[in-house]
Amino acid sequence: MGTVQSRKVNMSHTFVNKQALSQAIGLSPHTFKKYRLSNKWVEGIHWQRLNSKCVLYNLTLIEDWVANRLQPEAHDRAIEGYLRSLPSNQPKTPRSKHTAA
Repeated sequence: MGTVQSRKVNMSHTFVNKQALSQAIGLSPHTFKKYRLSNKWVEGIHWQRLNSKCVLYNLTLIEDWVANRLQPEAHDRAIEGYLRSLPSNQPKTPRSKHTAA
């Protein structure tokens, strides 16, 4: 069974598994679980649970969190930018109306 190394969500955010995240930021997967359970990292923003055995981490936002741990307002702006970039938050494009003949 293969593991997911990374998954591109949009142009600037990549979700990775715990091994790739550990390699990228130098913390242990045990620390990631501690941050998830203590709500330092928010589900749906910093991480996603795909099923009972698969958790993916938003590498871009977690790297920003590491860089801005002492400036939470700066990290909040990164979160806002991520949420704005999601396809579900894009303006709807007008569709042409089809009429039955």
